[in-house]
Amino acid sequence: MASILGTSSTAILRSRPFSSSTPKPSIPSLSLTSGLSYGRKYYGGIGIQGKKGRSEFLVTNVATDVSPTQQAQQAAAKENQRPVYPFAAIVGQDEMKLCLLLNVIDPKIGGVMIMGDRGTGKSTTVRSLVDLLPEIKVVFGDPYNSDPEDPESMGVEVRESILKGDELSVVLTKINMVDLPLGATEDRVCGTIDIEKALTEGIKAFEPGLLAKANRGILYVDEVNLLDDHLVDVLLDSAASGWNTVEREGISISHPARFILIGSGNPEEGELRPQLLDRFGMHAQVGTVKDAELRVKIVEERARFDKNPKEFRVTYLSEQEKLQEQITAARSRLSAVQIDHDLKVKISKVCAELNVDGLRGDIVTNRAAKALASLKGRDKVTPEDIATVIPNCLRHRLRKDPLESIDSGLLVIEKFYEVFS
Repeated sequence: MASILGTSSTAILRSRPFSSSTPKPSIPSLSLTSGLSYGRKYYGGIGIQGKKGRSEFLVTNVATDVSPTQQAQQAAAKENQRPVYPFAAIVGQDEMKLCLLLNVIDPKIGGVMIMGDRGTGKSTTVRSLVDLLPEIKVVFGDPYNSDPEDPESMGVEVRESILKGDELSVVLTKINMVDLPLGATEDRVCGTIDIEKALTEGIKAFEPGLLAKANRGILYVDEVNLLDDHLVDVLLDSAASGWNTVEREGISISHPARFILIGSGNPEEGELRPQLLDRFGMHAQVGTVKDAELRVKIVEERARFDKNPKEFRVTYLSEQEKLQEQITAARSRLSAVQIDHDLKVKISKVCAELNVDGLRGDIVTNRAAKALASLKGRDKVTPEDIATVIPNCLRHRLRKDPLESIDSGLLVIEKFYEVFS
């Protein structure tokens, strides 16, 4: 962890967590189950008025209930699935790892865009993050991972149940990471509706998509610069509003879709649309390791992992646990971290003099600096914290000059020292 915090050049964070495809507890049916009531005919049902007020559909979910046996089977499957490289075992790439950790500590930073050469461990590092993700409170049986205490992250049915005074069953579950494949269809991403069931049975069955599963979690898009434009539009809409709206046959269904958006890609394969690029809170650049000794170490570590993955993961278990505890402590400490007014003014001055469009850069820099201070165990932001994060928060927001030969991150650092000196 020392390397990531700038106290050493070696990386302690070399390990990687469970696979990004780590199964989440399956989504219980939204039909009535014993011992759980949401005050509707169907568990989690939403009454939706059709056009001209002629018919009322009841939205149910097409998932299955989770029995204790199924939960045990899911736990066993998680243990038996293909082991993944530990986050603590990843050598170097401190900038990328720090950006990922800060977003786990404060999800409101807005995600990370990771751009770099092929074969530099971008997707490996992102997927390894799952082991370090903390647990959160969710309403049991809710397909949207609703927060029982935060109305912004609640599904409509949970919010109505709370207003009625119904007692909700709350469980702890790990933050979920969802992969968005390049070939995904819009229905699979947004969710789809069974029109035949609505017409024949009067029940409109809604099957939540990837955005519902990613609510309060992480949505990861590998090769994001190759993503189809229609899916980019869906992501932009959800990232802007925090809600996903599905419109089918005159019926509108909305659910919360607040997620940490993480994307990775190779700049040689194409640029990202400016609208989507601006939605990423931070931008990390990854380069190929040039030091021969370090390259040998990476090759040897990978060979050890390929030979015996489980044994390799055990060797980094203590570092993983220590890092996980540090993240949990930082999340709980975050609300107490303060940043002086004069530092806020200087951050905004840097943004203004760099001609950064909008105020998103100011907001993200403040949040990231506070998250870094919390990660270091402090309750006050220092100029060093700002200097560490401000290039990642602003470099992708600068207007590009085709004749400029200086890296945008260096421009941000130069302006930072000019203002803060």
